Amino acid sequence: MAILPRFSMLGHGHTVIMLHDADGGHLTFSPSVEALASQGYRAVAVDMPGYGYTPPSEPYSVKALAQSCLALIDALQVNKVTLVGHGLGAMVALETVMRDPSHIKRLVLCAGGPPLDEPSREAWVDTRLSALDEGLNMEQIADRIIPLQTGSKALPEGVRLIRHAMTEVHPLIYRHALQALPSFQRNAAALAQISLPTLLIGGAQDACTPPEALGALAQVLPDASTITLPGIGHWPQLESPDDFDGLVMDFLNHQRKVH
Repeated sequence: MAILPRFSMLGHGHTVIMLHDADGGHLTFSPSVEALASQGYRAVAVDMPGYGYTPPSEPYSVKALAQSCLALIDALQVNKVTLVGHGLGAMVALETVMRDPSHIKRLVLCAGGPPLDEPSREAWVDTRLSALDEGLNMEQIADRIIPLQTGSKALPEGVRLIRHAMTEVHPLIYRHALQALPSFQRNAAALAQISLPTLLIGGAQDACTPPEALGALAQVLPDASTITLPGIGHWPQLESPDDFDGLVMDFLNHQRKVH
């Protein structure tokens, strides 16, 4: 049975569900929740299994996280939602659509989505697992990883929130989430079946999901566009929140007019 995740919700209107990365829970979408709610959307920032007060899932996999997302959509009793996924959450968003596209209207994929190649796995997964294997606590891991993977133009307040969110993650859940990342191996033929309007947002200095990887995914998806933010690393929604939220709202508002 799928786990129903806890979440933070603000606003009224079309429902936008935000799925976080392995590095932190719903707090990593705090600025976006407020921005979207102020523009007439119901913003829902999820704590995926094992994060915040949401119980962990067993086994811990992208497929299980997608089932949890579908359980939330059912519980919210909404007809159509937009999924916004960051990092691991982007993979979960794609998996959710492939499992049941009937309730998904469009996608925003941020700094994630493509199955990992070897360089991305080394930058994203291996660096973090190595830190855990060394016995570092989450504060020490944050202090090692964040300076390496934020961009040169990252907003200092955003970087502080990234660190805070990362230190809130339980080390065992962090390990499980990192190990789940390489398990997402949907091939191009499967991804090409996703016909929903999709916006891909990445940082020009993101080593985990470099612009080339997002561009390649956009070529596979039938209705996708890509925007790269200069001087930004792996956390666009916090490193450059005004730009990120503006892009998301432009996309949502345009699609609302079209459809």
